[in-house]
Amino acid sequence: MKEKILVIEDSAAINELICINLETAGYEPLPFWDGDAVSAWLHDEKRRWIDLALLDVMLPGKDGFALLPMLRALEIPVIFLTAKGDLNSKIHGLKDGAEDYIVKPFEMLELLVRVEKVLARYRKEAEVFVVRDVEIFPEERRVTKAGREIPLKPMEFDCLLQLVKYKNIALGREQLINALWGVDFDGETRTIDVHIARLRKKLDFQDVIQTVPRIGYRLNSQ
Repeated sequence: MKEKILVIEDSAAINELICINLETAGYEPLPFWDGDAVSAWLHDEKRRWIDLALLDVMLPGKDGFALLPMLRALEIPVIFLTAKGDLNSKIHGLKDGAEDYIVKPFEMLELLVRVEKVLARYRKEAEVFVVRDVEIFPEERRVTKAGREIPLKPMEFDCLLQLVKYKNIALGREQLINALWGVDFDGETRTIDVHIARLRKKLDFQDVIQTVPRIGYRLNSQ
């Protein structure tokens, strides 16, 4: 079942861009552009279960700070996504219960990473990723193919996990390196190519992990 994310942002262009990227990453976004509309929806007994809310501060009607306690009362974790980058606003949001506070402008991949980290903290069941006949068990750091366990080296597993978490999204070599080794890595970016080649061979993923020219790699999952 897809995790459902409220996108509460009054800029139609930004709202649409976030929703497109969330949907591509395998989530189900629910867009809202007005604080009063969100408040009414939250009080509707027929509302759907929500896994996370991305919340702007400056909204028509009720602003983000007014909506935060309503969302938290329903046990919906919140990430603020706003142009209000002053220290007082950040402290206000985080002290009142937000999980994270992202200041615009932002990189879409950074947003997706932070979304995944918050969702991971709230998931109640062990997560399993499935791509064709391959199953990836993050908690156990184990991979099976057609029921048979496939041994992966630690960095191969981490690389695969990044690609699967952000499936259908092109990830640059430097982005993958930062995720796996951190920003202080001073090796060759082509190191990623070695791990990708091994994953393709071990998992028979030649057509699943695709090369994106001049960028990096993308894991295609239907």
